[in-house]
Amino acid sequence: MIRYQLRCENGHGFDGWFRDSATFEKQAAAGLVECPSCASTRVERALMTPAIPKKGRPARNAAPEAPPAPPRPPAAAPAPTAVAGRMPAELRAVLARLRAEVERTCDYVGPAFAEEARKMHRGESERRGIYGETTPEEAEALREEGVEFASLPWVPLSDA
Repeated sequence: MIRYQLRCENGHGFDGWFRDSATFEKQAAAGLVECPSCASTRVERALMTPAIPKKGRPARNAAPEAPPAPPRPPAAAPAPTAVAGRMPAELRAVLARLRAEVERTCDYVGPAFAEEARKMHRGESERRGIYGETTPEEAEALREEGVEFASLPWVPLSDA
């Protein structure tokens, strides 16, 4: 997966994750990449600063030993809430589109997420985007082992 810094026609900056640059170009051309601030679909990649490694450390953008694992959805997400109350409809819609994109482009591995992420980290299985569930303890163990993954708010489809 590749992380791009993006900017909409109104100047809002945000990050986007894509399987590769061709996937970004295709989705942007089809109007599927949307600014989370203003919902504009006129989005382009912003200028990004290269990562310069410290002496003796590999560059952040260098090919990692382990592929970054895509987000893991909880099996039953609680109703999305914010500090001030219910999540705004626009944010819920963005999260629903994010969920749809993860489900479309990544393999669901269910409760075997931690095990499969470790296999990819060690080079024992094919590098690919995966998502699934894991316990907080398993997630902490993955972090301690240096396995890269992310957690995203998983909006139930009925709330989308």
